[in-house]
Amino acid sequence: MKVILLQDIQGTGKKDQILEISDGYARNYLLPRKLAREATAEAVNSLERAKGADRHREEVRRQQAEVQSRELKGKVIQLEVRGGENGKLYGSITNDQIAAALKAQHGITVDKRKLEQDEPIKSAGQSFVTLKLYPGISTRMIVNVKVQGK
Repeated sequence: MKVILLQDIQGTGKKDQILEISDGYARNYLLPRKLAREATAEAVNSLERAKGADRHREEVRRQQAEVQSRELKGKVIQLEVRGGENGKLYGSITNDQIAAALKAQHGITVDKRKLEQDEPIKSAGQSFVTLKLYPGISTRMIVNVKVQGK
């Protein structure tokens, strides 16, 4: 009997995989537990349409990430934080601060977990931050840190 798996089953197959399995295994185990459904022509067409829609959504996300990457490339984020003499900061610049400054200065909302610093920013000056927008798509931005007067 041909079935379409509705979820991953260890030792049998992965979700959305079409398999030829024994009738007893399908009727007595997979179908009653709603782990699979029979692979009728309608079910296979439905699965193909769903896969096509998923591919389209991923392509749209990728295109949006590429556009956003081009927009952000070379943008400078200005931060003014408290610090001591010689440009030393009290603490370090966090990804949360960078994300908030990016939203305030450029109107672009990003998740702080998508920001990567080469090394922690602990002094005034220019540093680089990598923003990962999508797997394989990232952009480097400049963070300009100034020490705030007392």
